[in-house]
Amino acid sequence: MTKLRLRTYQLLLFAGLLLLWHVLTSPTLLPPVYFENPHQAAFFFGEPLKVFGRIVDWFVSGEIFVHLGVTLFETMAAFVIGTVLGLAMGMWLALSPSAAALLDPYITALNSMPRVILAPIFSVWFGLGVWSKVALGFTLVFFIVFFNVYQGVREVSPNVLASARMLGASKRQLLRHVYLPSATSWVFSSLHTSVGLAFVGAVVGEYLGSARGVGYLILQAEGTFDINTVFAGILVLTAFALILDAVVGIIERRLMKWQPKSGETEKL
Repeated sequence: MTKLRLRTYQLLLFAGLLLLWHVLTSPTLLPPVYFENPHQAAFFFGEPLKVFGRIVDWFVSGEIFVHLGVTLFETMAAFVIGTVLGLAMGMWLALSPSAAALLDPYITALNSMPRVILAPIFSVWFGLGVWSKVALGFTLVFFIVFFNVYQGVREVSPNVLASARMLGASKRQLLRHVYLPSATSWVFSSLHTSVGLAFVGAVVGEYLGSARGVGYLILQAEGTFDINTVFAGILVLTAFALILDAVVGIIERRLMKWQPKSGETEKL
């Protein structure tokens, strides 16, 4: 299947889902099946035309930009800090077995802890500004990247290491030409998940206490039972999460040119 045809089918599926949503929530197109009142379906599930109308109003009026800017800053800060520190810690512990053995129970305990419960603590430590949300997002991103890097470095073939050492590779050269390439594919596989988790940290933090952000808009809409605004906020967050994931994919393809594609692997 060509890429153009695949994209066409994906757009058609999206249009079909929107049409189904519109039909099932319209009191005039279908008789009520699960609800006695024909307007109850729209109350619980929203109406796509009103949802997209609210999104258009946000962008036309400019109301969304301040809130979206705050949420994106929190997300990107958590994503970048969590990725950098996760990469550094994962590399260090993978290359330091003694330190890894010493810290293993503490890392396991921290990873097992539901990080969402830390949100109130971060609000006390960092206040209700952006940094409490960044801290929560960081805890969600860090462990994903850390464990992938740790495993990626440990998966380096002993034969490759032995060959590199026989050729006179120094520790720095081993790190640059052997360990880092081995960990890179693991890192990028974790980054696609981390983008969504960074958004989760930002929005959950905004739920617990904030005056700005898309999570704040959603929370205010929930308080007034405005389901259309809730869905509008969810769609905006989803769209920008997909954009960030696509950016990660572009960077991955540029940095991973040395890795054969799946089709090329099958031919070999």
